[in-house]
Amino acid sequence: MTIDWKKEVEARKDDLLTDLNDLLKINSERDDSKATKEAPFGPGPKEALEKMLDIAERDGFATKNVDNYAGHIDFGEGDETLGIFGHLDVVPAGEGWDTDPYEPVVKDGKLYARGSSDDKGPTVAAYYAMKMIKELDLPVSKKIRFVIGTDEESGWADMDYYFEHEEKPDFGFSPDAEFPMINGEKGNVTFIPHFGGTNGVDYVLSSFKAGLRANMVPGNAQAAVQTPDEVAAQTLANDFADYVENNPVSGTSEVNGNEVTLDLVGKAAHGASPQSGTNAGTFLAVFLNNYEFDGAARAFIDYTASYIHEDVYGKKLGVAYEDEVMGELTMNAGVFQFENGQDEGNQIVLNFRYPKGTSAEEIEKALTELFADNAKVVLDGHHMLPHYVPMDDELVSTLMDVFEEHTGLKGEEKVIGGGTFGRLLERGVAYGAQFPGYTDTMHQANEYMPVEDILRATAIYADAIYRLAK
Repeated sequence: MTIDWKKEVEARKDDLLTDLNDLLKINSERDDSKATKEAPFGPGPKEALEKMLDIAERDGFATKNVDNYAGHIDFGEGDETLGIFGHLDVVPAGEGWDTDPYEPVVKDGKLYARGSSDDKGPTVAAYYAMKMIKELDLPVSKKIRFVIGTDEESGWADMDYYFEHEEKPDFGFSPDAEFPMINGEKGNVTFIPHFGGTNGVDYVLSSFKAGLRANMVPGNAQAAVQTPDEVAAQTLANDFADYVENNPVSGTSEVNGNEVTLDLVGKAAHGASPQSGTNAGTFLAVFLNNYEFDGAARAFIDYTASYIHEDVYGKKLGVAYEDEVMGELTMNAGVFQFENGQDEGNQIVLNFRYPKGTSAEEIEKALTELFADNAKVVLDGHHMLPHYVPMDDELVSTLMDVFEEHTGLKGEEKVIGGGTFGRLLERGVAYGAQFPGYTDTMHQANEYMPVEDILRATAIYADAIYRLAK
């Protein structure tokens, strides 16, 4: 039986985009300040999950909401279960958008909104692929379970909770990366050096803030500095103007008596590819390192400037490592926080994506020795080990065949620093939805996904799901 998947997608294009736009309008950023038992990650992720399950129920699928941590959509029966893993939570929108990040708009064929490419667009594409198989009444011999997460961008607490209550599928994929295939993912671990709150006399670091999440390169940084007198304050402001003029950043300053407030703008990027961004936090620290701070403030600035600035491969930190298959270790300094006199909460959040051959323990040992008595290094959150599914696995070969047939391109395996839900399964990979040559706007201002790519991905997913499940 030959199925024209592109034709089937085109017939459902308007419905697909309507459902996607409804999801994109929901601000599904995690908000712990509004978290409750009924909304474990805040109201936004809960609303998005409920909306997705409502869509599936409308279309006649069996669904289950697992206490608003996650949910699933089921189709078919069989001894084996094919799992598809998407997520509806998004990273904070941040600044620098040309349009409202939660009012989706199409410009030049591109759908702009937070979550359009990561991961609401691909999730809806994969859902409509599953929906087409159901509507065409195609025979399947396996159960298909589409698992919807709500905390992928933070700590994966959604999946921890979900799998405490539900069984894992036998094999599957996540539509949360790029084509042709992500069959290897580096280990993911975050360490936080905690500093004290002591300061100097002549120059006092009142505050320093940069970044939103461990997995985002900070695009903005702010600092407030007390100087010896008004003349010194004006000199510092003038020096800052010269600094931003001669570096790949922009910024402004404001002088109020002997205090100067500095705002520096770099370029945000996904923390899995820190080399693609310009870390505003480290650039601001490099500037401040020219002044006579003391105590914990001095250590906070100096470590950032001397060991973290433009060191995305961990060479200065002493943790650099490269594996022949999985590539180099990368490091993203995602959050900076310092308040004068505050003994807790002064910290630098360092997120590492590491290949097989090294370990979180080795990274922690090197950091502990480097920071020594100046900061206490603490493991933070969810630690994920490196993950790899070989090319000769039937899952990998089938998905690769589908990609090649639909695009005419040669499929090759790829290992990334990003962590996707594909690694939840021993036989799990990430598959699309970004096509070769795409512009990566995930976790950035003005995130978008070409509408045509969403539709192309839907056809590929439908063909792939059917081949894996029939």
